[in-house]
Amino acid sequence: MTVDGISLDQNFDLKVVSEDGFEWGYEGASPAQLALAILADVRGNEHALANYELFMREIVANFNNEWEMTAADIDEALENIGARA
Repeated sequence: MTVDGISLDQNFDLKVVSEDGFEWGYEGASPAQLALAILADVRGNEHALANYELFMREIVANFNNEWEMTAADIDEALENIGARA
């Protein structure tokens, strides 16, 4: 998992939901860790902690095998799912 060619930080220092690495396409601990990492990277730690479970259920759980999201896509998705500011 990369962001602009750099490996995405799993953010274990923020919260450990799963130590098994990132996964997507279903609801679970590894997709939740991915959701947390994505949101921490784009919106910061506080926003990530407040919204990662919702983002995992509504967005990450529905990813196909191959996917790509820009920061603008993430912002739009957060707005569409009613994430906390």
